[in-house]
Amino acid sequence: MAPAGIQAAADAPELVYCVHVFCCTNERPTTHWRGSCAHKGSRALCDYMCRLGMVLGARRIRINHAGCLNVCEHGPVMVIYPEGIWYKYESQSDVAEILRSHVMGGVPVQRLMVAIDPATLHG
Repeated sequence: MAPAGIQAAADAPELVYCVHVFCCTNERPTTHWRGSCAHKGSRALCDYMCRLGMVLGARRIRINHAGCLNVCEHGPVMVIYPEGIWYKYESQSDVAEILRSHVMGGVPVQRLMVAIDPATLHG
């Protein structure tokens, strides 16, 4: 079944993953003007989210390290599809709340959501 608003071909296969999480783990030099999510602990937090998902028995959910998501000023960030909801996260408790509430429970975590204005994207 295709996400809301997207019409799949009649013969399209069933989705492999119902939820796909992309955590920016991009690393830049410490002097770069935009900063980088990796220098704010994103790699370890993404790994924690993956391990916690396994412990909690998450099924048909994929959590990936991602290159630059181009919103460095908000980082570390993740985006969750199919909804396209962006989050800023800074701790294991933030990651656990996003995983349990949104990824596994379908309820977005308002306090951690980030509104991204496409007009402000670089490149």
